[in-house]
Amino acid sequence: MRASDYCTAVNAVSALLADAYFHTLDPVAIPLWGSLSVKWYGLAYAAGFVLGWLFIRWMARSGRAPLTVEAAGDLMFYVIVGVLAGGRLGYAIFYQPSLFITFYDHIPFWGLLAINEGGMASHGGIIGVILAVMLFARRNKVSSLHVLDLAALACTGGLFLGRVANFVNAELWGRPLPAAMQTEPPWWSVKYPEEIARWLDDEHQELVVLLTLRLRDVPTVDASDFEQVVRRARQGEPEVIEALRPLLTAYYPSQLFQAVTDGPILAAALILVWLRPRKPGVVGAWFLISYGVLRISTEFFRQPDEGIDVVLGLSRGQWLSVLMIGSGLVGLWVVARRAVEPMGGLRWFRRDRQGALPDGRG
Repeated sequence: MRASDYCTAVNAVSALLADAYFHTLDPVAIPLWGSLSVKWYGLAYAAGFVLGWLFIRWMARSGRAPLTVEAAGDLMFYVIVGVLAGGRLGYAIFYQPSLFITFYDHIPFWGLLAINEGGMASHGGIIGVILAVMLFARRNKVSSLHVLDLAALACTGGLFLGRVANFVNAELWGRPLPAAMQTEPPWWSVKYPEEIARWLDDEHQELVVLLTLRLRDVPTVDASDFEQVVRRARQGEPEVIEALRPLLTAYYPSQLFQAVTDGPILAAALILVWLRPRKPGVVGAWFLISYGVLRISTEFFRQPDEGIDVVLGLSRGQWLSVLMIGSGLVGLWVVARRAVEPMGGLRWFRRDRQGALPDGRG
């Protein structure tokens, strides 16, 4: 590469990283017909369930879990129902009780069932999974605590993909970067064109005037039509993006922070705990503790949900995580004292002299 070409490439990269990422991701993965489409959020849930099923199936086939391969599929069905029902009910109970009394004149008719409009609470999903797993274990006469251990590690892939989908959907925004960083925000921060919808009050009239001036040379754009401006910015029109970019606030990408902590970091912690067999319930208890600590830490970079008060410096999600940590500590103390044999263990089993696995299979 010639020196001039190298300098050009460096300058291009520097220009790209000189400002925050401008969010233009489309939540629709596959448009179908009319308003029907397949969204990344739905695909993230589906992929998370598949990853969880593959892990539980592997545990069953390798003899690490007292389940048949067929039972692994049944367990995932219970988990799916628990995630969807618990997540939606948890969102309605913890954050938006009005969904219980919201009705439409079109399908799905009831606001609680309108999952397509978003609104799932991870804490509610965890409660739903716990109840579903206990029901599965009772019907299949296996240790409910051990199955909870399986579900705890199996769900980390779904947690990761769900947070990535939150970022794609431009929802659950992070907090604004400090004022000192707004002039030259780092490349890893993010700006949302949807922010201009918040400029309808008197406090932001100066920004509306500036936006109008910056868009006056862009044909067919009505600066007073915020929906049109956002739509064309999301479609990647460079003139609209360049007009908006300097006026927008840079935010922490809290969704991606939580994707990393709730996915790979949480999974790594649980894998370390379960490298050798543990008493049933130990891994599940560590999940509650670890997830609670990570959520409390990353929530400081995330905006509290609209209409939800911050109490003693903590958001509602953080207080729910505090309860999770307390439940995990109590649970760990209880299950560690039980007189039962350890189960699982993620390291390969040592085969006996006949080459058979501990459950007698070759």
